[in-house]
Amino acid sequence: MEDIEDLLAAGGSPPGFRLPLTAAIGVNPKHKKKNKTINSLPKSTSFLQDSVNSYDTTKIPGTETIYMKTFGCSHNQSDSEYMAGQLSAFGYNFSDNPDEADLWLINTCTVKSPSQSAMETLIAKCRNGNKPLVVAGCVPQGSRDLKELEGVSVVGVQQIDRVVEVVEETLKGHEVRLLTRKTLPALDLPKVRKNKFVEILPINVGCLGACTYCKTKHARGHLGSYTVESLVGRVRNVIADGVREIWLSSEDTGAYGRDLGVNLPILLNALVAELPSDGSTMLRIGMTNPPYILEHLKEIAEVLRHPCVYSFLHVPVQSGSDTILSTMNREYTVGEFRTVVGTLTEMVPGMQIATDIICGFPGETDEDFEQTVNLIKEYKFGQVHISQFYPRPGTPAARMKKVPSTVVKKRSRELTSVFESFTPYVGMEGKVERIWITEIATDGTHLVGHTKGYIQVLVVGPESMLGTSAIVKITTVGRWSVFGEVIEILNRGSASSLCQVDKDSPCSNLSETCVCSKEPEPCACEMTSSCGHTEEKIVSVPRNDPIPSEHSSQNLIGWLLRKRKNSSHKKMENETTLEYDKKLGTSHHGCSWGPVDKALFGGIFVSLLTIIALFLYLGSRSLSSK
Repeated sequence: MEDIEDLLAAGGSPPGFRLPLTAAIGVNPKHKKKNKTINSLPKSTSFLQDSVNSYDTTKIPGTETIYMKTFGCSHNQSDSEYMAGQLSAFGYNFSDNPDEADLWLINTCTVKSPSQSAMETLIAKCRNGNKPLVVAGCVPQGSRDLKELEGVSVVGVQQIDRVVEVVEETLKGHEVRLLTRKTLPALDLPKVRKNKFVEILPINVGCLGACTYCKTKHARGHLGSYTVESLVGRVRNVIADGVREIWLSSEDTGAYGRDLGVNLPILLNALVAELPSDGSTMLRIGMTNPPYILEHLKEIAEVLRHPCVYSFLHVPVQSGSDTILSTMNREYTVGEFRTVVGTLTEMVPGMQIATDIICGFPGETDEDFEQTVNLIKEYKFGQVHISQFYPRPGTPAARMKKVPSTVVKKRSRELTSVFESFTPYVGMEGKVERIWITEIATDGTHLVGHTKGYIQVLVVGPESMLGTSAIVKITTVGRWSVFGEVIEILNRGSASSLCQVDKDSPCSNLSETCVCSKEPEPCACEMTSSCGHTEEKIVSVPRNDPIPSEHSSQNLIGWLLRKRKNSSHKKMENETTLEYDKKLGTSHHGCSWGPVDKALFGGIFVSLLTIIALFLYLGSRSLSSK
């Protein structure tokens, strides 16, 4: 198999590849020697010596078990799914139990100090357990000389298609460092999705901004976009695979294509044209900063009105003060942010916008913070991701005079209290909504669906509803989600689906074409928020246990909990299934026999008759011989 560098050197590049960077592949020079023995490793790699000494050398290469942990944004999650896909295709297994794994693979996030601290804690545990370790993601890419990474194999954000090589060499006791690359990873690499119904599709890497607090730019670099053609091809493939939600992801979705001479509306229109007209597959647009969508607001609004696109967008404001935005170098004003919010909410029925706030940025005064609080109170956003300022090494903001930590914490608590006082879902009781169901709730009992506005709706129903769309009646509302009762399950690809439109139609009058709803839930940003407090998202690749395929992409604990539901819930689930059968005109009674059942029964019956006949024949011969 040719190496990707050989392909590029020959003068060609695979479809969808971009060349935003100019560095060459790098491997730690200390480890380029062939036939290297453990004793030849430098002292700094004693961790590798210990891990290899404890490694079972009787194992066949490519059959080892890997423990993977992922921190950070949806882009990181997509990278982990690609790495898991390649490793699985090569033969490696995955386990959620770090103790039974032969190697640990940690995909890291550099946005905030807590996520990097969590990485450092895992590395320490790995060292103590003498396990071979590979560290991927933004931390090693943005902080190559970090002390904690000494003697550890690393794979950069643009090197994920080389992860099999890195893992193989690490298991042999070699320290491998692949951090620089000229191209973007291909979109058609093998992939193991955390949720088989959700495709996280990176449309570009890096950004055009230079925020004074951001460390991610150090890792992901300058803007590099995938071509429209390669992204359209990927969407076609994943829809054919049964994906029901496509999340567009990047460090700044709005900046897409500016290095290619195209823009986000061009891409969105091309992707929407590929979505099934029955509304079975939904598109979710990822986080975008205000500067890069201001000139395209009307075009983006038109896409957001489409019945197969969630009416939801994540637009970080970070502060309600122009002074602080200038210190952050955010390249927009509060007034321009208001223009984005006002235009989209006016032009898109039921439009919902989530935003981010950083509390206690250097130089923030009480007056600046008050302006932020007033902005949040004015719009009463359904989702606000609140974060305290964390100085990241190597960024300009890290050298600025800090706001006292006690003040930062006080402001964070105050803003959180304001946000939690909102009741965004009051008034939804009794409404009929269409939802798209893609996962099992963490309580192990409910299924999770989302309205067109991306409000989380919890319903009770059989797991066969995963990957389907349903009409529900909202029964009760909570602070973070609502509960619904299933009225009708819509068949995948059914002509009776409510959102059936022509592919070329923008569906400008949504109320005439589809029963759609109005509100959202967390998006594919750096963090998720449940109660207004920011939490790092941790993703773990499921192990290859013999769990039925319909559950393989779901949380294992949740699946086991569902299997242990009490009899009353089972009865409710059966009643829902029977109701569904009645609507479809089918039956699943216990006496129902399928073709395979009949064939098996027939085979057993013929075998019994043959045995009886054989016994009778042998008995008659025995009597005649006497």
